[in-house]
Amino acid sequence: MQAKGRLFLIPVTLGDISPLEVLPLSVKKVVEMVDDYIVENEKTARRFIKSIHPAKAQPTLSFSTINKFTESSELPAFLQPCLEGKDMGLMSEAGVPGIADPGADVIAIAHEKGIRVQPLVGPSSILMAMMSSGLNGQNFAFNGYLPIDKQERRKKLKDLENFSIKNNQSQSFIETPYRNNKMIEELLVSLNSRTKICIACDISLPTEFIKTLTVDLWKKQIPDLHKRPAIYIIQG
Repeated sequence: MQAKGRLFLIPVTLGDISPLEVLPLSVKKVVEMVDDYIVENEKTARRFIKSIHPAKAQPTLSFSTINKFTESSELPAFLQPCLEGKDMGLMSEAGVPGIADPGADVIAIAHEKGIRVQPLVGPSSILMAMMSSGLNGQNFAFNGYLPIDKQERRKKLKDLENFSIKNNQSQSFIETPYRNNKMIEELLVSLNSRTKICIACDISLPTEFIKTLTVDLWKKQIPDLHKRPAIYIIQG
């Protein structure tokens, strides 16, 4: 029986920065070796590959795209090169695959098919924000995006705050970058004055901003984070 290829989980940068500033040499070595990829966006994936290994022959590369328009029935076929003995790479649009990322569905199928999944070290904005927050890193949850509707969002924030107080669990979530300033307004209106909020923005980039303050103190120095990728963590 032919040996199956591996599925490498390839991290990428969190923004416009030289890859080898934040990624280990092992990532470059895998990119040099692998020609078949599953990605969110082929154009940005090709740009990343070129940035980390300029000599790589782009015409030899093969891409399958996974995003919100991809049907779940299409996913098993994406792993066909692995079943033929070829190593493959899975990339997120930013950071690490499988965390707040549609690639998790492909990884699940890889396990079902007996394909070895091999994660590579790289920047995760969620974990790096948690590391930097000073909040409870022993017991925390990531909640993805909160509701868009104002009333539902405020209720969700209060629910997360109450759960945090009751269970001593820090609660993290994200927002679409162009809604950041609105989210900060909602946090300061909805939460208790003593609740701590960590705002971590542009993680690993030269413009990085990470700060943890109580709601009361944030009200005195509201940042402008319009269109900048950010993670929020609260702890009551």
